[in-house]
Amino acid sequence: MKPTLQTGLEAHARFDVDRERTIDFMGEAARVYATPMLVRDIEIACRNLLLAHLDPGEDSVGTRVEIDHIGATLLGMGVVLTVRVAEINGRAVVFDVEGRDVVEAIVRGRHSRFVVDVAKTAQRLAAKAEKAKSARSD
Repeated sequence: MKPTLQTGLEAHARFDVDRERTIDFMGEAARVYATPMLVRDIEIACRNLLLAHLDPGEDSVGTRVEIDHIGATLLGMGVVLTVRVAEINGRAVVFDVEGRDVVEAIVRGRHSRFVVDVAKTAQRLAAKAEKAKSARSD
């Protein structure tokens, strides 16, 4: 990680609520931003902020999400997520998250990510895949 990664860093990410980001189980008139897609967008926004402050060969993975999805955003509306580095503890980074559509606040919460070495992570995952293959054979 670069020394530029500091608490207080903030970024804004804009997303349009397209059809793929909406729920479909309550009919067309109730197509609103699905919580799982909101979580995905929060992860993307936080990861993108981190990437500018990581060394080559580093990336991050999500480890925790705590949100209150407090407002329904309609299909076709835009959303702005504000993510702010709240805590850094070694390779663990916690973000405060807020989001709004053009009418109201829609989300607030926290998201935690862990900075990883991409090559070491690939090795660890390959070893786990081998263990899983052995477990299936038993």
